[in-house]
This record gives sequence, C-alpha cells and structure tokens, in this order.
Amino acid sequence: MSEKKSSAWSPSSRELERRKSRRRISRKQASIAAASSIFVLGTLAIILVTSPGWETVKATFFDIDYGREVFPTVVRGLWINLQLTFIGGAAIGVIALGLALLRTTKSPALTPFRFLATAYVDIFRGAPLILIILLVGFGVPALGLSGISSNVIFLGTVAVVLTYSAYVAEVIRSGILSIHPSQRAAARSLGLTSGQTMRFVVLPQAIRRVVPPLLNDFVSLLKDTGLVSILGVTDAVRAAQINASRTFNYTPYVVAAILFLLITIPMTRYTDRAIRQRTSAQNSEGAI
Repeated sequence: MSEKKSSAWSPSSRELERRKSRRRISRKQASIAAASSIFVLGTLAIILVTSPGWETVKATFFDIDYGREVFPTVVRGLWINLQLTFIGGAAIGVIALGLALLRTTKSPALTPFRFLATAYVDIFRGAPLILIILLVGFGVPALGLSGISSNVIFLGTVAVVLTYSAYVAEVIRSGILSIHPSQRAAARSLGLTSGQTMRFVVLPQAIRRVVPPLLNDFVSLLKDTGLVSILGVTDAVRAAQINASRTFNYTPYVVAAILFLLITIPMTRYTDRAIRQRTSAQNSEGAI
C-alpha cells in the first residue's frame, strides 16, 4: 500500500509554479476585460442619458407603463411569427433538400430538372424577400385560381418558403460537395447503389457539417417572418405598428424587438457553441 502511495504521480514544483502563473495571468486578463467593458459601456450610457433629447426619447420609446399595456397584444402577434417559422422551416427543409439533390445529381435523365433547380435558386436568391412577399401576396389572388387560398398568412408563408428554400438548398449542396469522392467510391465498392450511397453515406455527413449555418438560417427565418406584416398579417411587428400608430408612442416597437431578442439570442449562442464544437472536432480529429 505504501508503495502505491509513493509511486502516485504528483506535479512537480515547476508545474505548480506554471499553474499559479497561468491563474495569475487569467485573473489579470479578466480584470482588464472587466475594467475596459465598464469604461466603454459606462461612457456610452453617460453620453446617452446626458444628451439633450434623452427625455423625449425615453418618453417616446421606453414608456414602461405603455409597454406593459401593449405587451399581451405583441405576444399574441409573436405567436404568429413562431408558427410561420416552424411550419415554414419544415417545408423549407423538404424543398431545399430536393433542390440540393437535383443540383448535385449527375443523372442525364434529370438534366432538365437540374437546370430548373438552378434557375429556381438563382431567381429566389437574387430577388429581395420583401419583393417576393409582395408579388406572391398580391399576385396570386389576382390570378383567380380555384383551390388556391388567398389567406394572407398562407401567402406570406409561401413567399418566405420560396425564398429561404433557395438559400438553404445552397447550404445543403455545399455540405454534399464537401464529402470526399472516396466516400462514394468506398460505398459503391461495398455494393451500395447511388441512391443508397447518398442516403446512408453522403447525406448524414453533409447535414452534420452544415448544422451551424442551418441554425443561422433558422434564426434569420424567425426575424424575416416579420416582413409578412406588409400583407396585413397581425404578427408582432404589425401589432406593434398598430399600437404605435394609435398614440405615436414607439414603445411597442421596442417591446417587439425585445421579444425577438429573447428568442434569437439563445439560438445564436447555441449556434456559436455548435460552430466551436465543430471547429474543435475538426482540429483535433481532422475533417469528418
């Protein structure tokens, strides 16, 4: 027993000194960062509250009582944004995957569809989302087609899905193209068909690689659903606009912005964490 105790590893005095030095440097850096942050943020706060128009801005944009009054209305509008985000996100995932597969296929029989997929991506990536919303929202009902709903929420969702499908398709395509050809060759040598190779070998690796940018697109999707308000959808932005127009007090806009931030900031931090984990895995183990 005594031999085990004597043979147990313990850091040397030099290693202990290094650890102590590293802790000292870390504390010093943390202190400098804290002091710098307090100085910069404090200076900005002082400039803001001492500016000549601060009282007017405070009454117009940061009226706490009016914020409490409009809060339930804006929250109900935000629920519309969340519904559009999740329903639209599911549709975008399916359409974008199909577009990405069409753009990466080498089958001669699918050449016309590959050209159509490329044209789709070029058009909807090149046109501003707000124009697509206006064209779909006002153009589709004008066609008078039977069986096509003229509900503004439906049309707004369709416009967002059309645009974001093009962006997400390119993200997925980049993930597919990042898989080394040797992966396909190895799968085919094992007897897998082209479809099986894509499904079981290429796509799982490709999707895993593009999770961080897909999360970024999801955050952007949540924010951009606010643009459907131009069609008259009473989402958070529209609800804030209605309340602001009644009193010419713009606190409802601040309330809507805060609600969006409460959702998007955690999602953004999670995306950053996923990116760091992905980068760390690649650095330690190589590309996977």
